[in-house]
Amino acid sequence: MAYERGGEPGVGLLEGERLRPYRLDPEQAALGVQAIVLAHGAGRAPSLADVSLSLRDLRPRAAFPRPRRNIFCVGKNYHEHAHEFARSGFDSSAAAGAVPDHPIVFSKVPECVIAPEEAIRIDPGVSPAVDYEAELLVVIGRGGRAIRKEHALEHVWGYGIVNDVTARDLQGRHKQWLIGKSQDSFCPMAAVVVTREEIDLAGTRVRCWVNGELRQDQSTGEMIFDVPTLVATLSAGITLLPGDLIATGTPVGVGIGFNPPKYLRAGDRVAIEIDGIGRLENPVVERA
Repeated sequence: MAYERGGEPGVGLLEGERLRPYRLDPEQAALGVQAIVLAHGAGRAPSLADVSLSLRDLRPRAAFPRPRRNIFCVGKNYHEHAHEFARSGFDSSAAAGAVPDHPIVFSKVPECVIAPEEAIRIDPGVSPAVDYEAELLVVIGRGGRAIRKEHALEHVWGYGIVNDVTARDLQGRHKQWLIGKSQDSFCPMAAVVVTREEIDLAGTRVRCWVNGELRQDQSTGEMIFDVPTLVATLSAGITLLPGDLIATGTPVGVGIGFNPPKYLRAGDRVAIEIDGIGRLENPVVERA
C-alpha cells in the first residue's frame, strides 16, 4: 500500500488494520508500489521496518503516483459493455462490429493519475459528457518481449484498481481515445496492490457505485480477452517493462449506457470495489 504520513510518502505491507512500512529512501518511497516491484525485479527485495502503523494515521496515495510511462488501456473488453458502447454513438470502432476481433489498445498519460479521495475535476467548457469506468489494473513485474500466452502470468506482479474516467464527446470527436481519456485527474487509482496469487481471474467481481447507486457489477471471468492474452498481445512487438500498468477494460453499466446518459456531475461520488483488492472512492468537483 502506498501512503503518506506526516507529509512523507511511504509504502508498506498491509496486516489487517495495520501496516508495516518498507525501509525505503525518500526517492524510492516517492515512487509508491513501483519501488517494490522494481526492487523485486532486481533481486533486492526491501526489508520491513520493526514497527506497525495504524491505517487511521495514514493518508492513502495512488499505488503508482507517477507511472514510468503511459498506462496501457483496453477498450470494449466485456461483451455486454462492448454492445452498450457500440449503441452509444461515440464508438469510432463500431463499424467493425460491437465485439472486437482483437484487443483495442489505447493509453492514458501518467500525469492524469490521482489518489483515493482526490477529486475528479470536470470542466464543462471542455466536456459535459464525463463518464466513469471501473477496471482491474494489471502490474507487470517481469518485463519481456514476445511473451507467450501460456507464460504471461509469470510476468504479472499483481493487481490493483483504477477508474478510467472518460470524456465521451472528446472520445468520439477525435476518433481516438487518448485525449478523452487523459484529461487532468482522469485516472483515480487505489493505494493497494495485491500479488497475483491473491486474485482468481476466473471469478473476481468488479463493482461501481455512483452516489450509492450500483451501476456496474460483473466478473473478470467475462472479459473478451483475458489477462494472458493482453500481455501476449502487447508484448508481441513492445518490450514490457517492470512497473508497466495495464487497465483491462470496464464492465457493462457505464453512464453512456443509460437513456438518457448518466454523466458525472459536480457533487457526485464514485466508489469502486474489486474482490480481494479493496475499494477506491473519489468525489467529483467542477474545475474552478
